[in-house]
Amino acid sequence: MTDSLRDQLLGLGFKPAPKPERKPERKPERKPDSRADSRPGNRQAGNQPTGKPAGRPGQAPRPNNAPRAAQPKPARSREEMDLAKAYAIRAQKEKDERIEAERLKQEEARVRREAKARVEELLKGKSLNDPNAEIARHFPYGGKIKRIHVNAEQLKALNAGELGVVQQNGRYLLVTAALLAEAESIFPACVALKVDPDAPVGDDPYADPQYQVPDDLIW
Repeated sequence: MTDSLRDQLLGLGFKPAPKPERKPERKPERKPDSRADSRPGNRQAGNQPTGKPAGRPGQAPRPNNAPRAAQPKPARSREEMDLAKAYAIRAQKEKDERIEAERLKQEEARVRREAKARVEELLKGKSLNDPNAEIARHFPYGGKIKRIHVNAEQLKALNAGELGVVQQNGRYLLVTAALLAEAESIFPACVALKVDPDAPVGDDPYADPQYQVPDDLIW
């Protein structure tokens, strides 16, 4: 259409056709880079996953496998320290006492063995026991009533204190008063019967050979 024709139409009352509205172009939205968001430096405090603290400002985040700092133990009071010290001293004292008691026990056993060996050596071949003796002379020893067989002369000498009885390895040996005194000086426990000649007769009821021992007596 030429300009003259357009002018003619406009003159007749025709209006020019409206031009179509031109919409502004929209730029495509930029998708966030997931890799960039996954980096620690690109995370923001508001986007941190729940359950993990953001940490203090200026403090480096602690690795997941890092050990936790040990919690300081509360200091013990003076009373607790004194009580623990007293218990330790008491336990050490009791231990020392047990050790000392065991040492004394072993020492006593050693001395006893040596003394018995010396008495045994002293009495070798010096026993006066008569194999044909028929008189039973009773005497108390070790909490029980024991006996030794003697003849009439030995019984008289025994009651007069001229003889004595020594226990040796479960046997009762008749010995002289002098030998009895020597054995007593080495090992007093070996003396089974030692008669005091100056003691009243009634003090030794077993001196009478007619003395009868009860049937229910434990030997």
